[in-house]
Amino acid sequence: QVQLVESGGGLVQAGGSLRLSCAASGRIFAIKDMGWYRQAPGKQRELVARISNDGTTTHADSVKDRFTISRDSGKNAVYLQANNLKPEDTAVYYCNARTMPVNAYWGQGTQVTVSS
Repeated sequence: QVQLVESGGGLVQAGGSLRLSCAASGRIFAIKDMGWYRQAPGKQRELVARISNDGTTTHADSVKDRFTISRDSGKNAVYLQANNLKPEDTAVYYCNARTMPVNAYWGQGTQVTVSS
């Protein structure tokens, strides 16, 4: 089992910034990559960004040049720096970890609200 705890969400004005954090515990040695997803009301959950153990990152087109995912292996944590936030970024943001053998774990989510 892997446990994930997110923090850092909140209310911010358009153009502002937030830094989301996710702390992992449990079978962290089995984690092969971690990521951030988000789900807006009435929409499907979507990938925002992902980072693998070798540091390779992937960002959704909608957040490229605004959001950056990073990882601190020593602290078993992953971060999402979100800059120039837009109202359409409003969603619940979820931390995700994928392990070997294949399994997926989710945090409880943190709300990000961007006002116009």
